[in-house]
Amino acid sequence: MPTILDHAELVGNVSLTRRPFDALDSLILTQIVYMPMEGWMDHGERCTIAQAWTGLRKHCDYETLDVFQKKRYRLTEACAGLSRYAQWIVGDYVNQIDAQREMQFCAATFDLLNGTSHISFRGTDLTIAGWKEDLNLSFMIVPAQLEAVRYVERAAMSGHQLMLGGHSKGGNLAVYASATVSVDVQEQIAQVYSFDGPGLDEETLGSDGYHRVTDRIESYIPQSSVVGMLLYYHPVYTVVRASALGILQHDAMTWQIEDGKFDTLDDLDMSGKITDEALHAWLGGIKMDERKLLVDTLYDVVGAAQSELVTDLVEDWLDSASKMLEAIRGIDPEVKRKVRKMIRSLFSTGASEVVRMILPGIAEIGRTEKTVPADDE
Repeated sequence: MPTILDHAELVGNVSLTRRPFDALDSLILTQIVYMPMEGWMDHGERCTIAQAWTGLRKHCDYETLDVFQKKRYRLTEACAGLSRYAQWIVGDYVNQIDAQREMQFCAATFDLLNGTSHISFRGTDLTIAGWKEDLNLSFMIVPAQLEAVRYVERAAMSGHQLMLGGHSKGGNLAVYASATVSVDVQEQIAQVYSFDGPGLDEETLGSDGYHRVTDRIESYIPQSSVVGMLLYYHPVYTVVRASALGILQHDAMTWQIEDGKFDTLDDLDMSGKITDEALHAWLGGIKMDERKLLVDTLYDVVGAAQSELVTDLVEDWLDSASKMLEAIRGIDPEVKRKVRKMIRSLFSTGASEVVRMILPGIAEIGRTEKTVPADDE
């Protein structure tokens, strides 16, 4: 079945007049923003998508890109040769990385040449480090969210009607910014698109700002969504069929398109429902400081595998598991006790098989807990 790349080629010579901008166009722009444009687009430069593609070919070695980026590279190449997309102007590209603040914020604005601009927020790719920032959302307002608010406020000064979109963490940034900017800026926002983006914290979800824009938010998640069901999710979302399995459905390039629109399902599949219910029940019983401890510990354990991508953990599982087990042995006993207690509570939700599939680091710690007496709590 067709993917977003096939769709771009299918409608690529149809003007906005004949086919108005929609969620599929937003998804395309949220994938293009994954392309590395540092060094030639991050000093205020503006150029068309066609020109951006020329710059990308010049400054980026395709062979050095990971599998995730190579897909977006080919999508950008296709759009550069299609009249619908080629002349849209890319500007205000920023990519701020601050290791100390555990922040990676990237965005670009696409001028659609009709008085409307689409702000695309880069999300998390398949890197292990990128996933930690997603997990940080479970216990704090992350710096990238505050940067997103500032970015939208600045973009609004153009006077253009605005659309916001993002995939993964980028979807969260789009929704958070739309709910948090000033009332005047909210009035300029026509639509907000979130593609498998984590939900919001409870306070933001209940805010007046969120309720002012909620009817303009379109949320899309794959059938076995994990990332998109984290935190307090917006109550209305569309489930999209994906060709990948499990957590790899987070890659929006595997989402299925039919007759010029997403191929949708009535609900999450069984693993998605189990994961949704388990994660919400589990997170609801864990304090914020405990969430931070768990996220930091999990990151240290998974990081010991020395894998850069989530897919590497799956492809070389035996070696990864061995290294993670060694890291577990080195955890401070008191930290280990607390983490095991939280893992027991997650497994008690009945989602152990799903958890083992999607969070291998937690699964490895969970296996070791069988040797610990019950009074270890």
